[in-house]
Amino acid sequence: MEAFPRLGKLLAVALVSKLTKQRKNMAKKWLFITGTDTDVGKTVIATGFLAAANQSGLRTAAIKPIAAGCELTEQGMTNDDALQLQATASHKVSYQQINPVALEPAIAPHIAAHEAGKRLTAARLTGFCRGLSLLPVDLIVIEGAGGWRVPINERETLADVARELNCAVIVVVGMRLGCLNHSLLTIEAIRRDGLKIAGWVANIIDPDMPRLSENIDTLKQRIAEPCLGTVPKLDDLSPQQVAEYLTVPEL
Repeated sequence: MEAFPRLGKLLAVALVSKLTKQRKNMAKKWLFITGTDTDVGKTVIATGFLAAANQSGLRTAAIKPIAAGCELTEQGMTNDDALQLQATASHKVSYQQINPVALEPAIAPHIAAHEAGKRLTAARLTGFCRGLSLLPVDLIVIEGAGGWRVPINERETLADVARELNCAVIVVVGMRLGCLNHSLLTIEAIRRDGLKIAGWVANIIDPDMPRLSENIDTLKQRIAEPCLGTVPKLDDLSPQQVAEYLTVPEL
């Protein structure tokens, strides 16, 4: 007779353990880093946020689900941006988990994938990202490729991955001529997709940009979400150095 109460206790313990794990998974925060264009410093800012989060005591992981512009190494095809994410995140995983789809030519991902005979879908890329939810971390940073509407096949874009995961989004604004239009259109598109914009970062890639401070002020006036930092042109682009100019958003 004693076996039944004991069995009930064991079942109760198992249920509590399962619910605890579910709550931990639900508590994980997803942060999607996008940019107003290519070459605006997404990786610099993404690693900066990882370093800042690490310093605040958060456990972090990172993923760049697709990277075009990879080189053949002893590890196979690798991408420098993905390697930087791997080195900065506090929870260490294999390169394949950081960058599951690595494409050699530095061209639009859907074209590179087609030439390599690979089929990209939002569901597949989302699945790679969800795999990180099993890790004992608090924050998962996803770095996009190019801008918000980069195609991954004939009808889907990388934005569909962020939408499926319901990520909070940080927009990296590359401060150079033309950035106002690119920034406001990107912000408008993310809002239309129904996602929360955690904030934006002014990354000064052209320190000689005419009326630089006035352009930053214009963005602050027109974007309701907070500016999480203004990162100057730095000689030292280490994540720890960049982190000094960033504020980790509350998600």
